[in-house]
Amino acid sequence: MPKIEVDTNRCKACYLCVNVCPKKCLEPSKVISKKGYFPAQQIRPEDCIGCKMCYLMCPDVAITVFKD
Repeated sequence: MPKIEVDTNRCKACYLCVNVCPKKCLEPSKVISKKGYFPAQQIRPEDCIGCKMCYLMCPDVAITVFKD
């Protein structure tokens, strides 16, 4: 099962990754980051297909996709 990791220190909460995910596996976090943003976070990891669209769309290179 693929896993998405968001670097909360790099994410500026533009949510391009949230909008591009075909399986809607990302959403804004409810926890504020040190920079004052609500970074993206993975939800429903079992639905993730590991397409890396979130990784490709992120302008801050804040997302890493791990595939098993």
